[in-house]
Amino acid sequence: MVDLRRVGITFLFMTAVLLCLAQKDNRRPNVLFICVDDLLPALGCYGNDEVISPHIDSFAAGAALFTRHYVTVPTCGASRYSLLRSALPSSRAALGNEIANRFSNSDAGVLEDPETFIEQFRNNGYYTVGIGKISHSADGYIYPYNATKKSERQELPRSWDEMLFDPGKWGQAWNAFFGYADGENRTSRQGNVPPYEVGEVDDEGYVDGLTASLAVAKLQELADQDRPFFLGVGFFKPHLPFNAPKKYWDLYDESKLSLSPAPDIPKDVHRTSLHHSGEFNYYKGGAERASLDHTLSENYSRKLIHGYYACVSYVDAQIGKVLEALETTGLAENTIAVLWSDHGWHLGDYNVWGKHTLFDRSLRSVLVIKAPDMNKGKKIDRVVSSIDIAPTLLALCGVKPLPKADGNSMVRLLRDTKDKSWDDVAYGYYRNGITMMTPRYRLTRYFRKEQPVVELYDHKKDPLETRNVATEKPDIVRKLNPLWKQGNTGLYD
Repeated sequence: MVDLRRVGITFLFMTAVLLCLAQKDNRRPNVLFICVDDLLPALGCYGNDEVISPHIDSFAAGAALFTRHYVTVPTCGASRYSLLRSALPSSRAALGNEIANRFSNSDAGVLEDPETFIEQFRNNGYYTVGIGKISHSADGYIYPYNATKKSERQELPRSWDEMLFDPGKWGQAWNAFFGYADGENRTSRQGNVPPYEVGEVDDEGYVDGLTASLAVAKLQELADQDRPFFLGVGFFKPHLPFNAPKKYWDLYDESKLSLSPAPDIPKDVHRTSLHHSGEFNYYKGGAERASLDHTLSENYSRKLIHGYYACVSYVDAQIGKVLEALETTGLAENTIAVLWSDHGWHLGDYNVWGKHTLFDRSLRSVLVIKAPDMNKGKKIDRVVSSIDIAPTLLALCGVKPLPKADGNSMVRLLRDTKDKSWDDVAYGYYRNGITMMTPRYRLTRYFRKEQPVVELYDHKKDPLETRNVATEKPDIVRKLNPLWKQGNTGLYD
């Protein structure tokens, strides 16, 4: 697969270098990389007219918005690891949240350089700062959920010059990640909490407000230095619990919120392709428990969707503060800004509340890129993968490529959205399966006993993926198989 996707890569890299050198002040561009947890493309700029997201929408209006961006693994840590290394998962370990722990494991032996594309920036003169959740750890340090304080073991020890976080009243990052307005958290309450909260607090009453403040202060500081920087900012919401200040809940009329248009399990699909919403059900204080065996009541479903949307609006406001600081400091004119989410989320689709499936709703996520020379926005309706982001940013900044990368630079798509050399394919891995996305189809093969093991969805006729048509279209399956095999890294062998 890698060889087929590298058509003209040398030419494109050199073109990107020349573009960077041609900037009026000859400075290498900075990078602001904003990561958001569990954010499906439920935003105004993606066509959702119920969600209130003015700051992201405004940003996207002058940027490149990718409508068919897919992550490789629909779980937080593994998705981010794949992004950071531009690597498809080649082992079962690469599907777990702890995969990045290997970088600070003294027993792991000598690891290849660099550990991430962020270290590649650092090795080439960039000052690198991380705030919040960039890889899996909520603050960049490795320790269990129930620890009394953070450890000194960094998750990405060679990537950062600085790793910052303000845990506020919660004391440590995982407590803040699962935090409630009174300073308690899911762990301290042993899961006996509801999956949402209407907080009678201001923005800094939850931790994403503190993260925004840190990021604003750091941008003001970075504006006074001559060295180019890479600033990663990781926000938690809309990850469970759906806790947000009341003013963001008040933006919505709950009774008018739409429910999932695809609540039933897809036809000719084994339940093993889905799950019983274990992460959601860990919140024992909820009024109802989710299951593949039944649909949640309409009232409770709307309450949960209300909570999710309130969190989206809350994090949108925090992102707005960071983007405003980028403008007011004057940094915007020489900074590449990226908004990315680590996967999507099922809001009751197929009776699922959560991520962790190979369905489009779980794998498709937000990707918006704004380069300094962009004077108007564009929508890029091409299939791209999160492994393509690192090569793109390195190329845009004139930094040499990673020595090993499964992804390819999207510079050509930023220049020409109809570029014919782009192959329009992305792969996803989870639940003993490998799925492949093309412009029209999604083909999945599972390595399991439960039948059927092959699923095919026709996005032209069935964008909600309500019917597996593999048995109805065997010729399409045969035609797509060779391309699917190129994404089989052998992780299930």
